[in-house]
Amino acid sequence: MTDFNPCFVIPCYNHGSTMAAVIDSLLPFGYPIFVVDDGSNATTKAELAQLESIESLTLITLGINQGKGGAMISGLRHAHLQGFSHAIQIDADGQHDIAAIPQLIEGARQYPKRLISGRPIYDESVPKARFYGRYATHVWVWIETLSLEIQDSMCGFRAYPLQATIDTLNQYDIGKRMDFDTEIMVKMYWQGCRFHFIKTNVFYPEGGISHFDALHDNIRISKMHTKLFFGMLPRIPKLIARHFSTQPSAESEPQSSGQHWAKSKERGTVLGIKLLMMVYALLGRPVFNLILKLVISYYYRTGKSVRQASEQFLKQIQEYAIQQNISLDHSSTLPLSSYQHLLSFGKTMLDKLAGWRGDIKINDLTIHGQPHFDHVIGNKQGIVILGSHLGNLELCRALGRVRSKVTINALVFTEHAERFNRVMKAVNPDSSINLIQVNTLGPDTAILLQQKLEQGEWVVIVGDRTSTTKEHRVVWADFLGKPAPFPQGPFMLATVLAAPVYLLFGLRDDSNSNKRPRYDVYFEPFSEQIILPRKQRMEALQAVVQQYAHRLEHFTMKAPLQWYNFFNFWQLSETESVSNAPDNSNNSSKQDDNSESK
Repeated sequence: MTDFNPCFVIPCYNHGSTMAAVIDSLLPFGYPIFVVDDGSNATTKAELAQLESIESLTLITLGINQGKGGAMISGLRHAHLQGFSHAIQIDADGQHDIAAIPQLIEGARQYPKRLISGRPIYDESVPKARFYGRYATHVWVWIETLSLEIQDSMCGFRAYPLQATIDTLNQYDIGKRMDFDTEIMVKMYWQGCRFHFIKTNVFYPEGGISHFDALHDNIRISKMHTKLFFGMLPRIPKLIARHFSTQPSAESEPQSSGQHWAKSKERGTVLGIKLLMMVYALLGRPVFNLILKLVISYYYRTGKSVRQASEQFLKQIQEYAIQQNISLDHSSTLPLSSYQHLLSFGKTMLDKLAGWRGDIKINDLTIHGQPHFDHVIGNKQGIVILGSHLGNLELCRALGRVRSKVTINALVFTEHAERFNRVMKAVNPDSSINLIQVNTLGPDTAILLQQKLEQGEWVVIVGDRTSTTKEHRVVWADFLGKPAPFPQGPFMLATVLAAPVYLLFGLRDDSNSNKRPRYDVYFEPFSEQIILPRKQRMEALQAVVQQYAHRLEHFTMKAPLQWYNFFNFWQLSETESVSNAPDNSNNSSKQDDNSESK
């Protein structure tokens, strides 16, 4: 970052005895230093006067004591007016580990739009009352932000992005005493700021000066949390929507319509899932549904790229229905609108939460293909299930509990698989699903999955999203009236595993007016074993993928609002037009096939 221009800001109130040492430790960094004299006594003023000869030091004097927050606000505004990009906050009492400053600075360089903060590691010098009292504030902050992102809100060792900080100070009244550190963080979070934390050693020097007033500051902090809590309530939709957002962060490159689906931030983080699970568990489905409508309304207005992808898909499916002179088998009375499409996605997320908790029972399911299912369960047979991002694939969990526990292994291409597994185990120790993170479908993956099939487990993989690492290894197949790229990997893997392949589609019955939702689960055989003869390999693969595309199309027509591929499904990320895509793709696929055969 060429315009990275930081300075130090130190609030000082009667810390004359420690200031010289703190300043000496900062001089080697070569950044300007602003010391804010917050109405200190004569002794401290004399000490500060001796330091004014330091060329890089500027002394800002407040006529009367404002409090730590007031001093920091004065220092931050002064630094911003002087054109600095970041202000590094250091306490004047020598508590902070100066050796951690390079990490703080590097964090600000790497994440210039984020507030970088220390996350304290205390030694035995910390007062126990203050050590344990911090955790009460942590919990309140998590509630006030509906997030666990702020790991510590009380450490005064920070690098502030000045423009975002000044915008927040101009928008809100911030406490000027010991409530400042926490309140500025919460309100910057409300403004959309993100945070990055570094571990830093903090110690309380013997004879150190503390201006924390146990009575008055605790009362002030309690009032602050009360105001923040009630300030959070009208912001609930916006705060929860942050966990759904696929918009790029301030440090990301702009998102283009031709971007690969995996480049978009996954909907919902692990922390977001924990939050949603907590809301669902505490408030129940009816209240969650009410909050969900508020969240989706906000997201519909702000999620431009997702809204456009939804509108594109709905237009395509309606045009296809007109071309084919067929009616959409649309069980819901809801209109086919982008808002209803996004709301359906939100409801499916709620269905996933219910599935993880074990709240979806077999009586909630109508199984289409019961004989096939009974055959697989009765034989304790390991199978491959080809799924999709249509409907709710999590329903296979409830399906697997019908007669006996079946372990389900779902392949995912995100970096959060292990943490998702921990979350699901914490929510439901009896969870029978295991997420397996894969980057490529290589021999190691095939061997692992073969072992699981031999143990009678199910392997689930979706067939409707192109590879994150080998995007152009696709087969183009007709889908809703246009050629669309489908990944080779899932079908090639099914060939290697040499196991029976089934299709599974789990669709919510949106026509059901009961409070408890019901679901249609379609379980049907796809192939006893996918075989791709060597001499007609690509032709056979094309036929298999087209067969899958036809069935996906069939069920998409049944529940168009439950289609959750929010990107241009008919286009590769680097392709301007799909008019000649099948020919180009088949050629590249043949080249890949030839290279693999050598």
